[in-house]
Amino acid sequence: MAVWALLSDRSPARVLPALDEVRPDLKVEALEVGSLEHVMAISPAAILVDAVENPAQAWSVLSALAAMEVSAPAVAIIERDALARYPWHELVDEFLAPGATEAELLTRMALVRRRAGGTEGNTLHLGPLRIDMDAYRVSAGSRTLDLAFKEFELLRFLAQHPGRVYTRPALLRQVWGYDFYGGTRTVDVHVRRLRAKLGPEHEHLIETVRGVGYRAAETED
Repeated sequence: MAVWALLSDRSPARVLPALDEVRPDLKVEALEVGSLEHVMAISPAAILVDAVENPAQAWSVLSALAAMEVSAPAVAIIERDALARYPWHELVDEFLAPGATEAELLTRMALVRRRAGGTEGNTLHLGPLRIDMDAYRVSAGSRTLDLAFKEFELLRFLAQHPGRVYTRPALLRQVWGYDFYGGTRTVDVHVRRLRAKLGPEHEHLIETVRGVGYRAAETED
């Protein structure tokens, strides 16, 4: 998954609680102009700037970012009643309210990447399944599957490595993150839900290797 950078003096969970649900690959730096050099070094797919508690400082950071003419889109996290304080539209590509839901966060970030031309090469195929990694959408023919974020991430990860078997602990690390404290039963539950949504005609695409773990089936597209 692409890296997002967050410029803030607060924890991600306080800035945007939905980040706890999405759990992106997130690099956090202080909300100051000097942090931009570190941010550029990681070539982020998007730069989120916390403008909730200190809009003036956020404006300064965004102004400096705009002067650098970087390709990564800038997203301001800002209270709606503060939108009129500065001409944010001159510096940012999108904005999020701190109370944005998981679905809104994913949708707005997908739109930002699409406008920035980030769709090329970001579609996977697993048999008849089309996995759009920018829009977080999975379709089977004309049917779009209603997947939760972790179900999507689990499918995406396995589909990127067809035929390779992953143990439950390995999937917990890769999909849920190293700091996830849930047990391996979490993987089994999500595989069961994912298969149910794939339906009888496609559930075989996620294979169980008894005593080991799971893998995506090797298919001919």
